[in-house]
Formats: sequence, structure tokens, C-alpha cells
Amino acid sequence: MTTTFAQLGIPDAICDALADRGITEPFEIQAATIADALDGRDVLGRAPTGSGKTLAFGIPLVATVDRAEPKYPTALVLAPTRELADQINAELGSFSGKVRVGVVYGGVGYGPQLKLLQRGVDILVACPGRLEDLIERGDVRLDDVTQVVLDEADRMADMGFMPAVRRLIDQTNRDRQTVLFSATLDGDVAKLTRDYQHDPVRHEVGEETPDITSASHVFWNARKEDRQALTAQAVDAVWPAIIFTRTRHGADRLAKQLGRAGLKAAAIHGGRSQNQRTRALADFAESRVHALVATDVAARGIHVDGVALVVHYDPPEDFKTYVHRSGRTARAGEGGVVVSLIQPDQKKDMRKMQRQIDLDEPLIDPDVDAMRVLSPAEARTLAPPRPGQDQPKKGGGNNRNRNRNGQPKGKGRGGNGQRKGNGGGQSRQQGESRSDGNGQRKGNGGGQAKSSNNKNGKNTANGNGGNRRRRGGGGNSAASTTNRKARRAHLQQGSRPS
Repeated sequence: MTTTFAQLGIPDAICDALADRGITEPFEIQAATIADALDGRDVLGRAPTGSGKTLAFGIPLVATVDRAEPKYPTALVLAPTRELADQINAELGSFSGKVRVGVVYGGVGYGPQLKLLQRGVDILVACPGRLEDLIERGDVRLDDVTQVVLDEADRMADMGFMPAVRRLIDQTNRDRQTVLFSATLDGDVAKLTRDYQHDPVRHEVGEETPDITSASHVFWNARKEDRQALTAQAVDAVWPAIIFTRTRHGADRLAKQLGRAGLKAAAIHGGRSQNQRTRALADFAESRVHALVATDVAARGIHVDGVALVVHYDPPEDFKTYVHRSGRTARAGEGGVVVSLIQPDQKKDMRKMQRQIDLDEPLIDPDVDAMRVLSPAEARTLAPPRPGQDQPKKGGGNNRNRNRNGQPKGKGRGGNGQRKGNGGGQSRQQGESRSDGNGQRKGNGGGQAKSSNNKNGKNTANGNGGNRRRRGGGGNSAASTTNRKARRAHLQQGSRPS
């Protein structure tokens, strides 16, 4: 007999919100853990990626969390990557009702996160690094946190976050409930369980490496110089695809190379801003690009259904990384293809890794047609670009030298102010500038100019264009006038101002 969410003791409001999204029956890990979590027990769960862990811990949190005071959340969810934290926040927010859910992570400005904490947030989803920064600044405290969730705990251990995780848990209420989910339960995760969970209920769902057994794995002979062309052929045959590279620069370079091959690809890695990462992930999820090119830092943060192909462009660091990467496809019982490009000097490491994960696949010459047969993905077409995406901006050409209004920098309001420096003085100006051969720099427009001349130099300005306008005043402020007087005094004394 099928279990329903209502039979697990979940409030009607949450059941209705889930039903509105077409979610009516719990996955196995949800059915196994939700009742214990609702009872306040510590839970230790092992389940593969894509098995529904977010709802497994999220539903009990939303159902039982206490109302929080500003800067004092009452529930905390720790995640290893920005992408995963964002997705947890969005998932919980879809059924949270009046419960306030918020997220904090690095790579973005503090402003919106500070406002969120000042208003008060009941469930705080966070990456360890940014949360420690906010605590040090005095913007948030964890004294009132009585529910802690560690998601992807094994990945946090792999990424070196365990010391920070321990410091954060130590700051929460000692009488707390601790829920931990992980793909593996050994090593650092076992130590964390021993030190921070009290008589946890243990639930394990699925095989130890389910993503490995449900995907088709192929290993291709590939010379270094042939990898880009082989990757393009593979993605052209089977997509959507995620391609893993070792470095950020390698990800950016490969994305551009795929573009030149007629494919649309987006790069995602730790060197990109959060807006860029979010946009790339959204474009991939909405089939606006054929492929996502990622580094290992982003591997565990990518949770997108329907990925048909994973390409190991650069070899994984170890067998665990191979599992994490390959787990982006063949999720929730679906099939998928995993292609590894093996260079001649990598064969020995490949064999060792295969033994560690109980794989026995031959090293073969590239065969795109055979790979296409292995893929269960149906043929599809790219979604249309977003409004304004891939469209030349008004005015055409390179827009670096244009202001927010599309006008060339230095040709806005402010007259024809000029800065002239005689005697070899150096001038820096935002607007257009040119040299007349006598050590002078002339600028047209309203750009800010700075001049540093020797004691025989001369500095003149005509009009208001050379000075920044201040609200309620003319071209010159009292502060700038004082600074100029000070510079003149130093020049008259034959010295350079500091």
C-alpha cells in the first residue's frame, strides 16, 4: 500500500502546497525519515543524489520550526556550495507558507543578506564560510538554533569545511536536533555523527553507488589535442551535457571552443559571480544551452534533472570525485551516459579507479554512434534565448566605453571642461583623452581628472566638466577647494603633496 504525505503526519497546508506542484507520494528516503524527524529524533540518512533528501529534511523543519527573532534564526541548514544552498532555499520556500526561509553565501554583496537577518528568518540556509563571516561581524547569532541539518556532509568534508562546520554547530543550542544526510557515512562523517548526534535513527536507501550502476560508462582513447573536437562531437550527439574540467580557465576556454564549434555552452565555477553562476545554471535547466562546463567545486551544487551526458574532459582527482561528477546523470532511476577522455599517460590511473568503484569497462577508440545508442535521451531542440540574450546592444560594437545610458563615456552633461598639464604631469581621466606631444593631456566631457605635476607644472580647468557635480551645488565643493589649496602650498614650497 502506498504511503501518502498526510499519513506521515505532515500538516495539511504543506500537503496541499506539495500537491499543487504534483508531489503527492513520498520518495523512499522521505517515507523512511520524515516521521522520525517530526518526532524530534536525530536522523542519520544515506541516500544517493536526486533521491529527494531536500524534502526529507525540509518538510519536518517547516512543520516544527519556532518563530525567530531578528538576527537569531531557530533552524540552520548547512550546504557545501552556493548552488545547492540556493536550490534548498527555493525548494523550502515553495511550501513554507508563513515560515520565513532565507539563504546566505559568499560571492555576493552583504546588503540583501543583512536586511534578511535584520527582518528575522526562521530557517537559515547557509554555506559555512559566509555564515562565519556574518557571525564575526555580529550580524547573526546561533544561540537560538534548536534544529540543525547538514546536507551533503561528505562533500563538505571533501571540500575542507569540517572545522568550520564543527565551530558553527558548537555555537548552536546544546539541546538541539541534528539531522545529517550524506552519500557516504564513513570517515569524517562518522566522526561528526559520533560527536554531534545523540542516539540517531539511521536510514540507508539505495545502493552505495547507485549513480555508477545505472549509467552507461565509456572510456575513450584521446590525445590531448583531440579532446575538444571529441567533446564537441559527443555533445552534438547527446545533450544536455555537463563537462568537467580541472581548472576555471580550462572551463572558460572549453566553453568558448564549443561555441566556435556551433554549440551553446555556459561555464560555471568558483571564479564567476553568483549572478553569472545562477544565470548559467538557469540557462542549462531551461535548455537554452547544450552544455554546462564545470569545475569540481560546482559538481555537488548542480541538481538538474534530465542530464543525458557527463564528460570527464580532465580526469577526476580520485574515485570519489568520479562518483560525484558522474552522479549528475542517471538520476532517480533514469539512464545516462558517462564519457571519460583518457590520454596515454592516464591509463594506469584509470584502471586503478575502475577497481575502486567496481567498474570493468574497456578503453576503446571514440565511437559517437555507439554512444548515441546507449543514451536514453530523446531528441530535443534548444529553447529560444532570453529577451535581449545574444542580441547586440543598442549602438553595436564594444560597449565597455559607454555609460549606463548608452552614451560614450565623457560625453555626458558637464560642458567642455579640459585638464591641461605642462611639464610632463600625469593625468588620468574617464573621458576621452589625447596627447598633443608637449606632455599635455586634454579631455572632452564630464570625466573625473586627476593631475600630478612637478613644481613648474600648471593645472587649469575651463567650465564645470572637469569637476564632479554634487547635489545642490555647482562644479566645486569646499573639500576639493581645500585640497587644491593644500596642493598649491606644497608646490610653492617645492615639494610634492603626499
